[in-house]
Amino acid sequence: MSRIIVVTSGKGGVGKTTVTANLGMTLAKLGSSVVLVDADFGLRNLDLLLGLENRVVYTAIEVISGECRLEQALVKDKRQPGLALLPATQNRRAETINPNHMRQLITALAQMYEYVLIDCPAGIEMGFKNAIAAAQEALIVTTPEISAVRDADRVIGLLEANNIKKINLIVNRLRPAMVQANDMMSVEDVQEILAIPLIGIIPDDEKVIVSTNKGEPLVLSETPSLPAMAITNIAHRLKGQQVDFINLEPGNDSFFSRIRKLLWSKIG
Repeated sequence: MSRIIVVTSGKGGVGKTTVTANLGMTLAKLGSSVVLVDADFGLRNLDLLLGLENRVVYTAIEVISGECRLEQALVKDKRQPGLALLPATQNRRAETINPNHMRQLITALAQMYEYVLIDCPAGIEMGFKNAIAAAQEALIVTTPEISAVRDADRVIGLLEANNIKKINLIVNRLRPAMVQANDMMSVEDVQEILAIPLIGIIPDDEKVIVSTNKGEPLVLSETPSLPAMAITNIAHRLKGQQVDFINLEPGNDSFFSRIRKLLWSKIG
């Protein structure tokens, strides 16, 4: 049975699209069939983060208007055959999209793919309503900042009001040294406010910015990194596996010792 998951936050700039791109790629690497739906009509970015912008011919708006078939609008990722993208439109016709359109699109995609990940736009207006229309569960992405957490709390209430009860939390861009210095909210602080299950903690890392600018998901890099490992762990947890959270305490060297072992095993 297909799982339809909306990736949302309320606040913009917390990393929803980056999480969606990398999580989708990871699930595909683990053998699942995955389609990513860019629900940010008018301001699409998911294609850029995946490096697929030059292959977009049709978008969801052409599918809805009957100008093309759904299969024609899907952009298949050549690096990972199990992954596809349904791009959003960038023109003003985006205003014609409504929740019923989204339900029809997502229902059709759910018959073709095991995972349907919907990249939700910022805010709680029509774009949000469209994105959650067909969702069965949600991933809340927030950074450890009070404004982002407050917006996430508001979104959780709206999701529950729309009968989306399975909601998990991803804390993104955590800086352990700042938490230790009491200059940033801790994961526990965020959990206490939002009161939903934690499924992932992604540390802040400049490699994420580099990969985003290159249009190359971080999880495809041959160089191991904490964010890539964190996203891989989230994918395993989504699939029902029990995976320990990475120890991000400053001074912890267990991760680096594991990386050294990985590198040596490749050399050997």
